[in-house]
Amino acid sequence: MSLRILLIAFLCFNFSFAQDDFLAKQYFNDGDFEKAKVFYQKLVSKNPERTDYVESLIHCYQQLEKYPEAELLLSKKLKHKNVNPIFFIEQGYNYALQNKTEDAQKFYQKAISQINKTPSLGYLMGRRFQKYALLNQAVEVYTKAMVLNPKLNFNLQLARIYGEQGSYAKMYDAYLLLVREGKTSKSNVLRNIDDFISEDATNTNNVILKRLLLQKAQKDPNILWNELLSWLFVKQKQYSSAFRQEKAIFKRNEESSTQRLASLGNLLLEENETYVAEEVFQYILQHSTNEVSALDAELNLIDITLKNQGDKAISQVEKQYIKLMEIHGYKSQTLQLQIAYANFLTFKKNTPKPAISLLKNALELPLNPRGKAYIKLTLGDILVYDKKFNEALIYFSQIQQKLKNDVLGQEARYKVAQTSFYKGDFDWALTQLKVLRSSTSQLIANDAMQLSLLISDNSLQDSTQTALKKYARADLLSYQNKTNEAIIALNDILKNHKGEKIEDEALLKQAELLTGQKKYDEAKFNYQKIIEFYSTGILADDAHFAIAELYNNVFNLPEKAKEHYEKIMFNYQDSYYFPQARKNYRILRGDAIN
Repeated sequence: MSLRILLIAFLCFNFSFAQDDFLAKQYFNDGDFEKAKVFYQKLVSKNPERTDYVESLIHCYQQLEKYPEAELLLSKKLKHKNVNPIFFIEQGYNYALQNKTEDAQKFYQKAISQINKTPSLGYLMGRRFQKYALLNQAVEVYTKAMVLNPKLNFNLQLARIYGEQGSYAKMYDAYLLLVREGKTSKSNVLRNIDDFISEDATNTNNVILKRLLLQKAQKDPNILWNELLSWLFVKQKQYSSAFRQEKAIFKRNEESSTQRLASLGNLLLEENETYVAEEVFQYILQHSTNEVSALDAELNLIDITLKNQGDKAISQVEKQYIKLMEIHGYKSQTLQLQIAYANFLTFKKNTPKPAISLLKNALELPLNPRGKAYIKLTLGDILVYDKKFNEALIYFSQIQQKLKNDVLGQEARYKVAQTSFYKGDFDWALTQLKVLRSSTSQLIANDAMQLSLLISDNSLQDSTQTALKKYARADLLSYQNKTNEAIIALNDILKNHKGEKIEDEALLKQAELLTGQKKYDEAKFNYQKIIEFYSTGILADDAHFAIAELYNNVFNLPEKAKEHYEKIMFNYQDSYYFPQARKNYRILRGDAIN
């Protein structure tokens, strides 16, 4: 019987304790410190060694400005033989809350002196000093602990503190030491440093980092410093300097891989820096021992030639392709050559038939599923160009079935929808697009959403879909590089379907084509019409951003550009263009952009 009573009493005690713990935390989290204090007093009296209860009770006292009670409780804790050094910091902070600065400093120093006995306390104490924004004391703790025990490494914590203090040279040095010693990855360090670097090479932070990296490169022959310098030069858009660093890395790299150089070259192409890109790919071509890498470089050089010289280079480029085909022939390792040549024959020479034949021959090669998919995607594109829609749909559907959960499969599904749109089968196009709205590729999902809205919005008002069919034809002409014909077809829509939903789509599409022809004034007129008559439509933000870019990059009217970037910032905050519009606006305003 007595055992049962003891068991019941034990259970009641545990239930009461758990309830007190729950209520204390609940009131504390709700900011009701008066009630929380009562429960924490009970908990501390029953469990005096529970540091978390003691600290919560101290916090309650401080929130209620009952500093003497907090001081008394802390004083008791500090008299213990094995005192927790955190309580020295807490006592100091309690004095600081009362503006008793000298008393506070005394206890902070007592806390720091504990590191002499136990350096491993450095992390715990440093974090507590950081919690109260006592950064100088945190630095002292971390530094002292590392001196006393060289196995400890608090450079990451120090780097972040130095950043908060504005001591950027010390911050960079701490981060660089971490990565040099292999304590953290280079990508992690770059993510942290990136917040302090801007595109402006004269920015103080940029200058400090560059100086530090150059000093380290002189003292320590490690390619890490070249890699970091290359990264910095790319951030500053000093691409020739980045190229020099990449050449130095390549020469010292035993594997002699041109992958880093190729990545720089591809970035330069995206940035339209064709002059330096050409130098990079020429260097790869001269120094690469890998057939595929050298071929990729040569294909990129052909693209640069076409970009810089246009139709004047068609004959020269064709000779280059013929020579490359003679050298490499039909091989599964050089599919990129066959794909590039087929695209050239179709979209530059307007001769799709030999391109189709070339790719069908390539399909006879021993290829893995992805290799076949790449060939079939290109073949499908060319068949669409040649208006052989049904045959194109067969190839796209084959990819879709073979690679259902792959991005290539999703891309093929989008092409099925796009091809169906071109041939006027709008219902089937919508069926495919609905699936793609949840695509893992954000780009495909966005494209699918736009095409889906175009079809659905312009099918409700016009059951015959006359205007939509005209737009699909104009879009196909644009795809076939028949720009003048596409512009005329869009004019027909703008003339005969004025005021219909399709009008803003036609205006935008035509403006994009006119911009490509450098007819900037005509393009601007179209964008202005969208802004004036369709300010609440889904293309208004597209028009604002496009006209802002014209004002900024073509007409050299930055104030006009700012007006339109600002419109996006305030009126279209969910726009795809919002981040870039805000960045461009701040650059024009003269802000330092990190």
